[in-house]
Amino acid sequence: MNAAPTTTPTDSSGRPVRLGLRENWPQFTLLVIVNVCVGGLVGLERTTVPLIGADTFHLTSDLAVFSFIIAFGLTKAVTNLAAGALTARFRRKQLLTAGWLIGVPVPFALAWAPSWGWIVAANVLLGLNQGLTWSMTVNMKIDLVGPARRGLATGLNEAAGYTAVGVTALLTGYLATSYGLRPVPELIGVVFVAAGLALTLVVRDTAAHVALELAQHATPLPTDEDTGLKATFARTSWHNRSLRGASQAGLVNNLNDGLTWGVFPLLFTDHGLGLAAVGLIKGLYPILWGLGQILTGHLADRIGRKPLIVTGMLVQAAGFVLALVLLDRPLLAGIASATALGLGTAMVYPTLIASISDHSHPAWRANALGTYRFWRDTGYAVGALVAGILADALGLNATVIAAAALTAVSGLLAARWISEHRPGTR
Repeated sequence: MNAAPTTTPTDSSGRPVRLGLRENWPQFTLLVIVNVCVGGLVGLERTTVPLIGADTFHLTSDLAVFSFIIAFGLTKAVTNLAAGALTARFRRKQLLTAGWLIGVPVPFALAWAPSWGWIVAANVLLGLNQGLTWSMTVNMKIDLVGPARRGLATGLNEAAGYTAVGVTALLTGYLATSYGLRPVPELIGVVFVAAGLALTLVVRDTAAHVALELAQHATPLPTDEDTGLKATFARTSWHNRSLRGASQAGLVNNLNDGLTWGVFPLLFTDHGLGLAAVGLIKGLYPILWGLGQILTGHLADRIGRKPLIVTGMLVQAAGFVLALVLLDRPLLAGIASATALGLGTAMVYPTLIASISDHSHPAWRANALGTYRFWRDTGYAVGALVAGILADALGLNATVIAAAALTAVSGLLAARWISEHRPGTR
């Protein structure tokens, strides 16, 4: 093991640099609030946009309605991958700031888009925004706390973001009931963009914390190990069994989110629910997902990653089954399904990020996280594409059955491939 530095390292402003949540709580808290704004911006779309496509722009194909999710998912996935590589050339704070600047037009485009193509274009910008801002907030929190508490760090990060997604989805549903689908519900996004950008300007970069963790890491980086994006992409996607297992689980997890994002508003309105009830269902899922991660992130540090990942995927599969079994009582079906999906995702989401971090060296961790997030957020596009094709051909119920089966299989693959790994070792 490398010897610890004999003097306390400092950052570019001369402040002492230490790893740990307690040691860095002011910056950590600030980044949590920034991620509330990140989640709030994407939460604008959860309830209203699928209905805008069907009711405002009179799209008759489910695949056409879900095209905005495909655009968002693909753009965010590629941006996640690029973000890992960009950290070698730019500081995390610079990338976080760029993400917010790209997101400025989004709420205005959603509120006043004259055609569906503008909504799709806005989701390209939203994907760029989310890929940069969410990637950097999670990377910076992991940088601050070090290896011992990264499960809790990712849990708090994702809890902040997805609770904001859920609360915003719930709020937009109620606003749409009173004021219509546009423009009032979408304009609350202006608050998120302004606050996120303002807070980002006072966040300090974490480059010095990465350097300290590298110096203290239990196992030095082998001299022949390639830390570049191409090698890390292959290592994370296929060569390393645990990284492969986490990546496929992440993809299926967000496939579920992308599918429910598009399908649930249409499914439950078809069965007689109004906008407020759909907003409740669409809000409950990410709220439970968000708040649950505070506990599950902590549990991942205590009991290990694999039990939570496998159990969480199987609970999500059960959530889809509940949606169909109880569909004669649509509000109950929506609430029961949203509850199971939210709790299952809470088990999985921070734990997968922590598992990726466990199995990657700090020298190539940003690229590994970028690769994982690429596959995970490709799930949005895959889920919307599968949902659109199946819904057009076989109906909305078929998409829910397919999601249940895929999620169960993914959980079994995670059980086979993912191994436990003590944080801080290779």
